[in-house]
Amino acid sequence: MATALVSVQIIPKASSTEEVIGLVDEAIKIIDSSGVNYEVHPLETTMEGELEHLLAVIAEMNKKIIELGSPNVISQVKILYQPEGITMGRLTEKYR
Repeated sequence: MATALVSVQIIPKASSTEEVIGLVDEAIKIIDSSGVNYEVHPLETTMEGELEHLLAVIAEMNKKIIELGSPNVISQVKILYQPEGITMGRLTEKYR
């Protein structure tokens, strides 16, 4: 079972809204290829897994945004670390 939920909002510096959206799409592709369970929401994406792995995914996302030409990127991160295990479903089941 996952020990952490991490929500991340990637905010790349770009010259247009379309460019920002394209860079965010590339960041989400990294999450998708990481193999972690995740959900995309309007303002952030939440991932479920082992804390160290999720932090490595965020680092990879930031590096990719820079490689694609953004001069900098802001990552706003929220972490719920629960060693005995946690899932997104457990926190949201009463709303589904």
